[in-house]
Formats: sequence, C-alpha cells, structure tokens
Amino acid sequence: MQELSAKYFFNLDGFDHQDLIDLEKVAWDPLLHLKDYFQTQTLGNIEIDIPLGVHLVNPSKISIAKGCVIEPGAYIEGPVILGEGTTIRHGAYIRGYVLTGKGCVIGHATEVKHSILLNHARAAHFNYVGDSILGNDVNLGAGVKIANSRLDKEAITFLYEQKKISTHLRKFGAIIGDHTQIGCNAVTTPGTLIGKHSFCYPCEVIQGVLKEKTRYQTRQPKD
Repeated sequence: MQELSAKYFFNLDGFDHQDLIDLEKVAWDPLLHLKDYFQTQTLGNIEIDIPLGVHLVNPSKISIAKGCVIEPGAYIEGPVILGEGTTIRHGAYIRGYVLTGKGCVIGHATEVKHSILLNHARAAHFNYVGDSILGNDVNLGAGVKIANSRLDKEAITFLYEQKKISTHLRKFGAIIGDHTQIGCNAVTTPGTLIGKHSFCYPCEVIQGVLKEKTRYQTRQPKD
C-alpha cells in the first residue's frame, strides 16, 4: 500500500496547511477531513482589495492572502482559503471548501469544489476539479475534466495490485502528484491516482493508479 500513501504523491515543504495532510495515510484521507479542517481555521481575513465585479458569497468564511489577484467576474463561495500569490481569473467558479497553497491559478471557466491545491498548482483554462488534490506544480491543460462521481452513485473504488480498493467516498475525483502535467481535453475517471512527475497526453481517458514518472498514452501517434 506504499504507493497509495500521501508521501508517494506530495512534498509538503513550504505548504501552509501541513496539518491537513498526514503523509503516512492514504492520499485521499485529507478529503475525508477537509470540512472539519475548515472549522479549525480563522476565516474572513481578506488581505487584498477586492475589485468591482468579483462576487463573494459568505465573505466571513473566505480568507484571501496578500499578493492574490482576483479578477472581475470571479465567483467565490466560502468557505475558501486562498494562499499567498494565488490568481483567480475572470469567470472562475469556486464552490466552497477549496484550499490553495501559494501561487496557484484557477482560471477562466474553471470550476473547483471541495479540493486542495498545493503550491503553484494550476487549473487555468476550462477545467473541472471536484473532490481532488493537485500536488505542487501540477498543470492541467485546457479542457481537462476531473470526474468525481460514478454514474450509479456508489462509493468510488479502484483496482490496485489486482485488489479492489474502496475509498468510502461517493465523491472523489483524482490525486495528482507533484510536477505532473495533463494534456488538453483529457478526462480522469473517479478515483484516479497519478504519481509524481508524470505526463499524460491530450484527449486521453485516464484511470487507475499510475506510478510516478508515467508517460500515459493509449492513442498511437499518426505518422
């Protein structure tokens, strides 16, 4: 089970919320405790001037650190914590229980809910990120969608070493390890785990547990 632990996917150096992630537990464990973690935080600390055209819902439950850039047209519903230097672009939709580290990007037409972004994670263009954890320096290409619910609404399971693993979560998208890149218009199925330094080609359907430094490509390139 070593390759399912959080330490296989993430380095927490410099992350301001290390108490949320136990590196010895399974990588999706923080999602089980994210709402409770928000209850322990002092929220409502907005350290920047919010421009006209930004829509804040429950601002007393929103904390925005210094150096953040929030563009007009962004919609942010608390509880939310945005780390120092994070950018929220025009048309972004943040639906609550979202926590970012430093220097993250949530971009135009991107929807994020109940998720954790470690430092410098980027979901910059037309993305959906639900019930997921993006590691340090993860980049989602334009149009990447992280599916987080089975069609039959049952708990999310996946196969690991020919064994069925249940996450006990009915909403669970993906765990994406540090420095991984996912190409444009790819989709991850519920319960996908991708190790560090991986590279997933565009327009793929990605599923299961991928080891670190995986090059994921099922489509054969044309000559």
